[in-house]
Amino acid sequence: MLAQVHSFVLQGIDPMACEVEVDVADRGLAKTTIVGLPDTAVRESIERVRSAIINSGYTFPMSRLLVNLAPADIRKEGPIFDLPIAVGLLIAEKAVLTARHKRLLFAGELALDGRLRPVNGIINLALLAKKLGVEGVVVPVENAAEAAAVDGIHVYPADSLSSVVGFLNDQHEIEPHPPIDYQAALASSPFDIDFADIRGQESAKRAVTIAAAGSHNILMIGPAGTGKTMMAKALPGILPPLSREESLEVTRIFSSVGLVPRGQAMLTKRPVRSPHHTASPPAMIGGGSVPRPGEVSLAHHGVLFLDEMPEFPRTVLETLRQPLEDGCVTIARAHSSLKFPARFMLVAAMNPTPKGDKPTDAFAQKTMDRYLSRISGPLVDRIDIHIEVPAVPHNQLMSGPRGTDSNTMRRMVTGARASQATRNGGPHRPNSSLSGRELDKHAALDGPSRELVKQAMNELGLSARAYDKIRRVSRTIADLEGKPAIEMSHVAEAVGYRLLDRK
Repeated sequence: MLAQVHSFVLQGIDPMACEVEVDVADRGLAKTTIVGLPDTAVRESIERVRSAIINSGYTFPMSRLLVNLAPADIRKEGPIFDLPIAVGLLIAEKAVLTARHKRLLFAGELALDGRLRPVNGIINLALLAKKLGVEGVVVPVENAAEAAAVDGIHVYPADSLSSVVGFLNDQHEIEPHPPIDYQAALASSPFDIDFADIRGQESAKRAVTIAAAGSHNILMIGPAGTGKTMMAKALPGILPPLSREESLEVTRIFSSVGLVPRGQAMLTKRPVRSPHHTASPPAMIGGGSVPRPGEVSLAHHGVLFLDEMPEFPRTVLETLRQPLEDGCVTIARAHSSLKFPARFMLVAAMNPTPKGDKPTDAFAQKTMDRYLSRISGPLVDRIDIHIEVPAVPHNQLMSGPRGTDSNTMRRMVTGARASQATRNGGPHRPNSSLSGRELDKHAALDGPSRELVKQAMNELGLSARAYDKIRRVSRTIADLEGKPAIEMSHVAEAVGYRLLDRK
């Protein structure tokens, strides 16, 4: 007898419908075959399914079995097909007597005693179910909250194979998981570090506020122990909260690699990724035989923090060029090409020299120049703001005022982002994303400002890209001050943030 059950397969982070076909032959030698490009975990699933069915009190067919995972030309990974294969076998054996399964999608790993274990990527299953217009999904209990983040479908949390069979036979009712209150989840996500905890560094805080207001990339240069890392960690607390659509997109990426905490519905904080300087290019950008998202995609709608940037291998840093420009990463393989989102703020920190101190003589100056040369000019060109973070005097550390706090900076950023949303055509269009044509319209320079930029380009040897960066940052500074037009003081401040530009 032939049975069909519906599940899903991930192409990168995009879900595709997968039909699990189970054929139980009337006669023939007892043999089980799984086809459809299964990996080892999928091929081994039949043994888990066999034990789960028997230990749940059902009969496992002792004849020739064929399991087909369609479409057959896409690689199938992981244990997500345990539950749909088991349901298909029980339908073929007439242990399931209704057609309710035709309106549902299934995913889950089976324990040998029939319990259901959580799997990765469940929010993508729920999004696929909504797209296909089916009734809902049947998932393990630990995955139910994540799937319920998608509205418009029923999410049925099951704890065992027997409960799924009883549910399909209308003998046991499973209550759908209640919808997720996103605003309540957002309100329960406080941030740990306040900018008021960082004494001094008011000029650096000003630059960080500008970077947050326009979603600009920023590089902080200063001796060890000046608060660069603390400011990078505190920065997400002054960024606008994730919208529901952004939260779903971030959760999709994290779910595909199993990084969503079990039982949590959605990620409500902007992600902050801080890879170690030993990270490889595939770890940073994504890759693998079956491509998976890397650190730049895990930082989507959030912050990618590179501490001690020159210590990263040159090959790793150069991979950041495309995502910084395009907001996405394309991973090409012989069999396919996948695109991962990667729109993030790059926040980098570095010491002036390998020893971590500031140069005091000509020899130390040469050492600093060699150290800075580890970062290529084209990559520096793609960073909007370069600032110096000097050492803080001991009297400020011991008894100085706390200075600007995160609430004050957050209000400034929120006001500037509101102006950008009105002018640029939506809340997801910060000044850093404006094209050259849009800059000509929204960031026009008056006569004195043009002369100042012309002088800076001649003296500093600025590129055309740096020219556009100056205009974007100038526009953000004007937004922070509530000014409709860019003034010369805004341009002068933006030029001052091109610290590493030199002929």
